[in-house]
Formats: sequence, structure tokens, C-alpha cells
Amino acid sequence: MKSILVHLDASPRAAVRLALAQDLARRHGAELTALYGVLPALLATPWLAGEAMAYAASMLADLDREQQSRARITFDKAAGRGNLGWIDASSAPYPTLLQHALTNDLVVMGQADANDALTGGLPPELVPSLITDSGKPTLVLPYVGSFEPVAADVLVAWKPTREAARAVAASLPWLRRAARVHVASRPEGNDADADRGAALQHWLRLHGVSAPIVPHQLGPGEVGEALLSLAADTGAGLLVMGCYGHSRAREWVLGGASRVVLGSMTLPVLMVH
Repeated sequence: MKSILVHLDASPRAAVRLALAQDLARRHGAELTALYGVLPALLATPWLAGEAMAYAASMLADLDREQQSRARITFDKAAGRGNLGWIDASSAPYPTLLQHALTNDLVVMGQADANDALTGGLPPELVPSLITDSGKPTLVLPYVGSFEPVAADVLVAWKPTREAARAVAASLPWLRRAARVHVASRPEGNDADADRGAALQHWLRLHGVSAPIVPHQLGPGEVGEALLSLAADTGAGLLVMGCYGHSRAREWVLGGASRVVLGSMTLPVLMVH
């Protein structure tokens, strides 16, 4: 991991993401860039039209400057603790974020919080859209709580798919430092289950994961809810999982487990599409 991109908005929670990203960058000797990506208030206020838009334009421009100033203060405080790059993507937040995500090893983002009035306007479905469009490992932090960059217990959601395999590969920097690795899967009821579990464990050992690997079987019911419950039971500090879904013209379709976890997450989640 040699380059990390962290998304900043105007909320105080951006400081939590930035601090964790800085810690990760120090541990891995990685370059860190902060990207400020908030929609201009005029674009985030679709109900304005005609004379009302012209009247409000100046006020909304002041709001844009205020929001960017809050983010810049957060950045400047962090910059005093180490090298840190700044990108202002306020004119085209999503295209700029996607462009830079493609050339970074990890993207750090925050869980959407509709009740945070200080965040500023964000592109719709920002987190799942970026995960899917970029294909890059994305570490998503909940909108409440404080978190360590290295988790003693890591929970891996495993099934034999491309998305899960890519997520596990991206999580190796965390798995190599873990005290315990928990692997959750839903059995398919055939002899291949044991072979797949053994193959995953063998692969992890080949890649320097020395921690005990503890298997867990998920029962019936919603997978996302079961994963979050198991994360709480095991004291996991990181959940690793594939992000399932796809985008279509004017519509975003997200898999059930991905949707539940992104909506109700209580711990950092490393996702890859």
C-alpha cells in the first residue's frame, strides 16, 4: 500500500477519517492525499428555479466558501502532523474523486449520514457508486465512533466469488497484523464447503497471515444483519467483504448484504467490488 486517498467533506467527522488515514499512511510509508468533494450548494438545491435561484445564488456561494473553509481547517491541522496533499474537487466532486481513486491503492470514505447538516451536499449514492465504478479497495468508516487503524480481530465475509476474493486480497495488510481472523460463510450443504475453507486458509498462510483463523457459519436470515451481529459478538474492529451490486442508467442497484452493512455499520468496513 503506497498511496491512500481520503475523501473530505465539511463535517467534523472528516477529521476522524483523516486521522485514521494518516496513521495508515505512516505505518505503510504511503503517500496520502485529501480530496475535498462536496457539491456546490446551488446544484444540491434542485428546488430553486427562476428568480428564486438568482436571489439565492450569492447566499449559496457564501455557504460553499464556509463549508470549504471548515474542511480546509481540518486539513491544515492534519498537515502539521505530516506530509499531506490537497485536492479541491468542489467543481466536479464525483468525476474528480473517481479519477483519483483509480490511481490510489486505498480510498478512505465515510458512511452517509442524512442527519448531519454540516456535511454539505454529496453526490447521490456516493460510497457504493465509487466502490463499484473504481474497483478499488475502499475503507468506509461509520459516522459515529472512533477507530483504530489496525484491528486485533478482523472478520472476513467469505464466499467463492470475485468480489470476496478481491476484498480478502486487499485486506492482507490488516490480516497480517491481526491477532485473530474470523471467517464467516454460509454453508451450501455440500462437500465443497470444507475444501473451500481449507483453500482460503492455505492461501492466507502463504501470504503471511499467521493469526489463528476461526471459522463461523452464518445461519438463515439476512446476511448483512448476521455479519454485523457476528462482528459485535467477536469484538471485530474491521469487517472485510465484497460489495455486490451494479449501476444502470439513472439507477443504482445494490445487493442486500452490501446495502444493510453500509446503512447500519458499527465498525469500519473494507469493501471491494
